Amino acid sequence: MKDRVTTPWKTVIVVLTVIGTLIAMNQAFFWNPGGFSLLANSYLYLVLACFLPIVFLCYPIVKSQGGKRLPSYDIAIAALVLITCLYLGYNGETIITFGWDYAAPPLATAAAFVLWIAVLDALRRTAGLVVTGIALAFSLYPLIADVIPIGFLRGLSFDLKTTAQIHALGADSILGLPLQVGGSILIGFLMFGVALQHTGGAAFFYDLAQAAFGRFRGGSAKVSVISSGSMGMMSGSAVSNVLTTGPMTIPAMKRSGFAGKYAAGVEATASTGGTITPPIMGTAAFLMVSFVGVPYAEIALAAAVPALLYFLGIFVQIDAYSAKSGLRGVRRELLPRFGGVLLKGWPYLTALIGLIVILIVYKNEVQAPYFVIAFLLVVEIVKFALSSDLKKVPALLFDFVYSAGRTIGEIIGIIAGVGLIVGGLSMTGVSLSMARELIALVDGNIILILIAGAITSFVLGMGMTVSAVYVFLAIILAPALVALGINPIAGHLFVIYWATVSYITPPVALASFAAANIAKTPPMATSLVAMRLGAVKYIIPFAFVFNPALLAQDAGLVEIIYTLLFAVIGVFFIGCAFEGWAIGVERRMHAVTRVITGLAGITTLAPELTSSLIGLGVGVLAMVVTRFVNTGEAPTGEVPIEDDAVAESLARTDDIGESTDETDSART
Repeated sequence: MKDRVTTPWKTVIVVLTVIGTLIAMNQAFFWNPGGFSLLANSYLYLVLACFLPIVFLCYPIVKSQGGKRLPSYDIAIAALVLITCLYLGYNGETIITFGWDYAAPPLATAAAFVLWIAVLDALRRTAGLVVTGIALAFSLYPLIADVIPIGFLRGLSFDLKTTAQIHALGADSILGLPLQVGGSILIGFLMFGVALQHTGGAAFFYDLAQAAFGRFRGGSAKVSVISSGSMGMMSGSAVSNVLTTGPMTIPAMKRSGFAGKYAAGVEATASTGGTITPPIMGTAAFLMVSFVGVPYAEIALAAAVPALLYFLGIFVQIDAYSAKSGLRGVRRELLPRFGGVLLKGWPYLTALIGLIVILIVYKNEVQAPYFVIAFLLVVEIVKFALSSDLKKVPALLFDFVYSAGRTIGEIIGIIAGVGLIVGGLSMTGVSLSMARELIALVDGNIILILIAGAITSFVLGMGMTVSAVYVFLAIILAPALVALGINPIAGHLFVIYWATVSYITPPVALASFAAANIAKTPPMATSLVAMRLGAVKYIIPFAFVFNPALLAQDAGLVEIIYTLLFAVIGVFFIGCAFEGWAIGVERRMHAVTRVITGLAGITTLAPELTSSLIGLGVGVLAMVVTRFVNTGEAPTGEVPIEDDAVAESLARTDDIGESTDETDSART
């Protein structure tokens, strides 16, 4: 796809992106020049007019056309979509006033069909056939809803013309909650992620990870965890993280003495964790804002502790693996200096801290990213000015806006298509009854509904984007969880966590397979290693559902603190058990002791204080037994590594953060 979009068409994309961003900023900052303001539906149509055509310019009709020049039919489709959305945006007030979603004139009806088809094709190009097939089925569902033999799936039915009108002109389908969130919050945050990457943020976090952890045992793997997690905060994609940082971290881990499949598993697991890590996270987290009805800052704060526990679980296992295998870190003199990296990277730390302050103190998630983007770009321009390289600024801004346009266009294409799922369920009235029927089906048993929800999220996650899975289950499963007394944020995060599990779990395991391809290891074996490393991700969702204190919800400060402390200890026990090495004690663990320690870790994570104390006591006892009774010993020597070769592999930061067609096509 490198030659598909030539410079003139890149310029078109840049112009569309600038116009779309200015329109979004007008809504965010209430500029309303000349007293002119946009109705909500007109604004969303203009967002589609600016960003939906980019999908047809950047993504080929079939993958085999990816390496060819932009064909005339894709240009024609993009132009048709642009004209259609502009027409609908111009008539936004008329659509509402005259009820065009049920009785539109012929031209508007034709426009509705064009938009419906275009959104489905945009979804197919960006997210694949599986999710498109699901969206198509739900969008056609109103045609047969009244004849469905299953009671709770039976609903209101509409003819094809009215269905198209409601999908394209109504407020609950293409223009529904997903696109409303995309238009209000996502555009700014997606641009912020791109700005971080294009101004060197990704390389900074990578260097910071090297400086902080490179010299410790298993340092190359720990660098991978931090750098991939940081990249995930910016891109929101597990697969793109693997493809971006994996070519550097995986060879470095292998040269440090890690087995190939273990190195690939570390990269896949860490990259997947980036999609659930605040403050940016993935697209689904922003969709939670509308479904849960709380500020994004509260969602990000709630997600912080589970993300911390997830990465702690990976760290503990890496440290235990390195200890029992005799792996060491790289000599300190071959790594970047921590103080120097911090000093050089002050703009990125300032940007993140500023974003967090604006989110928490001012509670303005719509405007927050634009302030931080402006700060990063100004700092970068000043850097060029001080080095007398101002001639590079236009290229920097052009590349930044182009990459932002591609990113936003892709996400807008996905969430507009996902909106069809919402529309099909809402217009038939079925969405109102599904949660009630689900509760009745499991007879109000929370354990059963959580297990069913986890399995459903995982299965859907194998073929759908995380945002699509989340929207679908936010309509069906999450209301049932809330009705059973589960904290709303906990219920919705439960869905997101289990939807992302599919990235490292066979049989699909996209992130694991991508890492295996880089490491040249068997994909299935790599996926199994990634599953073990990411074991906390399978446990934590159940833990925070039963104990919302892990999300800083429904609890006082003291309870939150001791809950976090017990959770950290529990994750530590689980990590040691999985690797069979007692960190601190520095002894191998017997099989029986491993099982006991693992169960102790899970018990320590349990919501009741009594069970946590019992788990803590049993875990400590198992460690003591391992130290004084178990015959396992530490390795007699260290695995020799070539420090220079490892440092050279880790030092290739120039490529980090560069947007590629392959990574752009793999977002959540």
